[in-house]
Amino acid sequence: MVKQQPIEASEAGADSENDSRVGRALARSADQIRTSLLKFVSDGAGPVSGAKAYAADRLEREGNAEAAIRRIVRESQLSTGTSGFVTGLGGFVTMPITIPAALAGAALLNARMVGAICHLRGYDTEDPFVQQVLLVVVAGGSANAALREVGVNIGKKAAVNAVKKLPIETIRAINRKVGFMLLAKYGTQRSVITLVKVVPVLGGFVGGAVDATFTKSVATAAKKAFPPNKEVTD
Repeated sequence: MVKQQPIEASEAGADSENDSRVGRALARSADQIRTSLLKFVSDGAGPVSGAKAYAADRLEREGNAEAAIRRIVRESQLSTGTSGFVTGLGGFVTMPITIPAALAGAALLNARMVGAICHLRGYDTEDPFVQQVLLVVVAGGSANAALREVGVNIGKKAAVNAVKKLPIETIRAINRKVGFMLLAKYGTQRSVITLVKVVPVLGGFVGGAVDATFTKSVATAAKKAFPPNKEVTD
């Protein structure tokens, strides 16, 4: 038994070091998925336009912002609900994480949809506080619920205004956690299992199929998180 103790200690140390490496890799992947989504919202990729251009086109076709939003939500639901949707676009293609094309496509489409709603409701999608709430909504479908997951209760305040008043340390903590939320929602079963092992409990953000139903819940949450700008109050 005495002779086995150094071996057990060595094995424990190896497991700890391996978990640390996996944790660092997941953190890098979480940061990259966050960055890639925001870049896609801003610029689009290949033949697919970014959120502003998409919103402007639908606004021109529909004649008013709310009708354009309804159309955007319908189109996004149709696209994420199509199992054959594959994205051969930049960003996710080069990401060093394992996300199936269909799920990567759902993440991109949901992010663009939320970005388009932001734009049509009068928000600047280049504003870092708006981007923070945008990613929270894409990750969890509810700004209030997602922010509570990282220890922030915004009450009845508009989400963007509430985030603007948070300490920088809290903002950084939210950034890290949101990246993991995105991986948990849009990752493969294998990546989710690894995530659960390495990262503290992520509640309802872990697992769950990404489909048209989830896209609808994301759209509903986006409209609540980003009311028309004239209605935003402290």
